[in-house]
Amino acid sequence: MKIGVLGSGIMGNGIAQVMAASNNQVTLVDISEEVLKRAEATIRKSLTKLSQKNPSIDPEQVLSRLNFSINKQDLQDADLVIEAITENIEAKKAVFRELDQLCNPKTILASNTSSFTIKEMSDVTERADRVCGMHFFNPVPLMDLVEISATNETSGETIQTAERLVNQMNKESILVRDTPLFVVNRLLVPMICEAIALVEDGTATPVDIDKGMKLGANHPIGPLRLADMIGLDTMLHVQESLFERTHDSKYRVPNLLREMVEKGELGKKSGKGFYQY
Repeated sequence: MKIGVLGSGIMGNGIAQVMAASNNQVTLVDISEEVLKRAEATIRKSLTKLSQKNPSIDPEQVLSRLNFSINKQDLQDADLVIEAITENIEAKKAVFRELDQLCNPKTILASNTSSFTIKEMSDVTERADRVCGMHFFNPVPLMDLVEISATNETSGETIQTAERLVNQMNKESILVRDTPLFVVNRLLVPMICEAIALVEDGTATPVDIDKGMKLGANHPIGPLRLADMIGLDTMLHVQESLFERTHDSKYRVPNLLREMVEKGELGKKSGKGFYQY
């Protein structure tokens, strides 16, 4: 298939990589050549590391199926385009309006959103039957799950195409109703929020909180280490959005999280969060 990926952040790079690794022709689009050069270097590094463990992976062969472009026009004949830009609903809606006008009427438009409903994006298009969610998990090349979300208008054919793509990538999918956070993050975000609150009130250190969940709940990674991987600014944005929408106390935002983001302590990407990197 011809796949388009819009946005070359951590998630977009990973999605483009796994799509190309499963024999699809992929166009990764972002705003500048400099950003795309960094994306190519990131994907090359990831593929090289994976090939050391799995010799059947040929980094150059995968990269040959990847096109890096600053021109959205290159997405017009894609079979499916996945939006993976920042978690800002107005920006996402603007992108979906643009893609709806630009792309072939048969093109499926998907979002990698982790916090917004798909209907908010499908409503600004003329192809609601061909809009769905495909929520990947970080790091995309290593995580096996994709949450496929559908509105009441999403066609069965669209869902089946998304499921086939997931299978082609040797990943597993679950089908979820179109609600904010879907399944995994709806469980995960309150847990991370509570872990931050435990640090804030001095109940335990980040190391001991993470150790407790790894050894006591058999989690492969603790919630605070995971928050650092996700990005504390992303966590703050998601929790603020959810609390504003639901006024549910389980989505309350700890003051410590706000303070860390204000200081630029964003987790792994800034070099400091609950841990030093």
